[in-house]
Amino acid sequence: MGYKVAVIGATGNVGRAMLQILADRKFPVDEVVALASERSVGREVSFGDNKILKCKDLATFDFKGIDIALSSPGAKVSALHSPRAAAAGCVVIDNTSHFRMDPDVPLVVPEVNPEAIAGYTKRGIIANPNCSTIQMVVALKPLHALGKIKRVVVSTYQSVSGAGKEGMDELYDQTKGVLVHDAIKPQKFAKQIAFNLIPQIDVFMEDGSTKEEWKMVVETHKILDHNIAVNATCVRVPVFVSHSESINVEFERPVSVEEATEALRNAEGVVVIDTREPGGYITPLETSGEDPVYVSRIRKDPTVKNGLSFWCVADNLRKGAALNAVQIAEVLIRDYLKK
Repeated sequence: MGYKVAVIGATGNVGRAMLQILADRKFPVDEVVALASERSVGREVSFGDNKILKCKDLATFDFKGIDIALSSPGAKVSALHSPRAAAAGCVVIDNTSHFRMDPDVPLVVPEVNPEAIAGYTKRGIIANPNCSTIQMVVALKPLHALGKIKRVVVSTYQSVSGAGKEGMDELYDQTKGVLVHDAIKPQKFAKQIAFNLIPQIDVFMEDGSTKEEWKMVVETHKILDHNIAVNATCVRVPVFVSHSESINVEFERPVSVEEATEALRNAEGVVVIDTREPGGYITPLETSGEDPVYVSRIRKDPTVKNGLSFWCVADNLRKGAALNAVQIAEVLIRDYLKK
């Protein structure tokens, strides 16, 4: 006996990935419903390779009888419809930012804190963390168990797909425009993204950090350990898919490169590619469409006591969003919603 699953925001990048991953991982479904805004009603989306679903109107959909909703429609829409779905008895796994810091909503990365899923009964909602936070904490978890992390300094190199289809379209259009000497008019981003870097993701806060940087701090505290000091600089780069991060870690005790490498190699969801030769590392282009969090360039940091640095890359649409949500659903049905 399978489950009835709704995918909210089914026409977006993440929604489409959710549908594909549900099919790829053979999630036990009896029925899958694709939901989107009124303007997308009737639009066709793929569920796996052989099935086509027609989108239904989220605003009027009755969630009674739906077991699980995978939701990625944007924070404002989710704020309205995720509680409505939960009230109908559906467990919502929400990919937006709206519920992440709600103390009654668990914020979950299955490789890091699967036990937190038990808290879903308070609101009927489980939050999926920010994409850049997810891949970082997957890599930090085995290291924290090894030597207890005191401090993390992270710089991100985030792809335009993190800004949705509009971000990907803007990079594509601007790249063509630069090559034929057309005038560039930024719309989605504050400045030209083609052949450029933008050190701003989301809005600025009073202390000078951006909201994306704030998310990485507070979400790491909620998921992994509130005692870890985190400093983040988040940068948008002209890459279509996959986020990269340069991560510097300070431990409470000495941790060797060999110890860290072994712990990462043995960690769930992590793949180490680090041969210390030209090309012996991972890049975002190679991780697009892949599920793991990849780690390369593990090395000692001689400037701080007990410091290590490494490079971390993951597909932000998969592990950074859709895959993580499906993995939460898999733990949910295994441990809590058994039929």
